[in-house]
Amino acid sequence: MFERIREDVKAVMDRDPAARNFWEIFFLYPGVKAIRMHRRAHFYYKHNMFFLARLVSQRAARKTGIEIHPGATIGRRLVIDHGTGIVIGETAEIGDDVLIYQGVTLGGTGKDIGKRHPTIGNNVMISAGAKVLGPFKIGDNSRVAAGAVVLSEVPPNSTVVGVPAKVVRQDGKKVTSAPLDQIHVPNPVQQEIDRLEKQIKELHEKLLNLGK
Repeated sequence: MFERIREDVKAVMDRDPAARNFWEIFFLYPGVKAIRMHRRAHFYYKHNMFFLARLVSQRAARKTGIEIHPGATIGRRLVIDHGTGIVIGETAEIGDDVLIYQGVTLGGTGKDIGKRHPTIGNNVMISAGAKVLGPFKIGDNSRVAAGAVVLSEVPPNSTVVGVPAKVVRQDGKKVTSAPLDQIHVPNPVQQEIDRLEKQIKELHEKLLNLGK
């Protein structure tokens, strides 16, 4: 257990330029604290001590702002950067060397039974505010852009952006000419406004034609 904690702290030191020393990370970083408490909650969950599992996980959520269901499976060296607002569902599975930023949801759609939440491969980065919803896999070495909403499987070595998310790069090559990145993500609200304005214009033209 102590070796796993050392791995967690070292992973943060390797990825976070603001990290200064082992003890600061161990005691003060909410992501490390949430992972440490989740391991205990997961142990209780696996041994059918569901009340204790929930007790620990809810206490972790109150202390850190990170809600990880005790049933979720987490690999080694997960780094949760900042972490506020992260939600990880019961049947979510996270591989090794994953980096997750604040506001991320690994959730379900409400349509599935049994396995309801995503499986995250190794060495995946999920950027701030991204939502990964459903029982599919994000392939190894993939990147999910900030604000993306992922609703289907992502191949390994891919970058996905947008709402809903689409693959824009795979194996180091662009697969779309769309000039998108983690900052310039389509705004779904603006897209809906544009669609409504187009409909209003079409209806207005039809009314004018009826009056002729």
